[in-house]
Amino acid sequence: MFSLDRLRALDAVATHGSLARAARALHITPSGVSQQLAKLEREAGHTLLEPHGRGVRLTHAGRVLAGHAARVVAQLSDAESDLADLGDEILGPLRLGGVGSSLRALLPDVLEALTEAHPRLVPTVVDGEAVDMVPRLLAGELDLVLVESWDSRPMPLPEGLAVRTLVVEDVDVALSARHPLADRASIGLAELEGEVWTACPAGTEPYEALVQALRAHGLEPDVRYPVTEYATQLAFVARDLTLALVPRMAQRPCPPGVRFVPVRPGLRREVRAAWRAARDSPSVRACLELLAPQPG
Repeated sequence: MFSLDRLRALDAVATHGSLARAARALHITPSGVSQQLAKLEREAGHTLLEPHGRGVRLTHAGRVLAGHAARVVAQLSDAESDLADLGDEILGPLRLGGVGSSLRALLPDVLEALTEAHPRLVPTVVDGEAVDMVPRLLAGELDLVLVESWDSRPMPLPEGLAVRTLVVEDVDVALSARHPLADRASIGLAELEGEVWTACPAGTEPYEALVQALRAHGLEPDVRYPVTEYATQLAFVARDLTLALVPRMAQRPCPPGVRFVPVRPGLRREVRAAWRAARDSPSVRACLELLAPQPG
């Protein structure tokens, strides 16, 4: 592997045209430049300089390697500039993750505003459940995630994470318009004995929240349709195959033939932003400023 200092020396000679001028640019002696280039020639296995009049010039191999050296030096200069700007400018990667319904409802406007205000910011987004996202956040693979916590199953978060609640919303039961309870003003959870359910897969917050909410009333849910997307769950509900517990943010888009009815006792979901408390970078802070708490 070529030494960076030696590549800098070669780039300086190619740029300034002589050992003396390259030495002045690098703030070292001409003999220092010569020593760097002699070592680089041994690493490269090619002669890089040849006598030319009273000075030297690059050989063909020297010009080839100098082109690469110039790109390496330029990239490093850009990196140094970016790092110097971090205290003042929002730039570089911002890796976001979260549950699909919250991403769809909260992130599009935030991402639009962020990228317009900070064109050197590079956001990426992955969707998934909190059970998968939080370990990736702790491992440093993500910078900020949107997670959910339900009344019936509060989500515990590990130490080292900072959290901000963004939304507190009601959760309704989704039924087909053909269901006998579809026209009710509200439905007691204890009335739903023997119903078939759809929910996110086992182990996720929505699944565990459904299980705990019904067990609190002595019921064991029959979850026959474990699917991740609420849109798919609602498609099954519309065909009168199943019921679902659906937060307000996840109720659109919705196919025809679905009714949303409040439950008794009321059930709510919180959507929270979580990030590593020790790593609240300028890009994370900028995102949090735009992810303001929403009215319930």
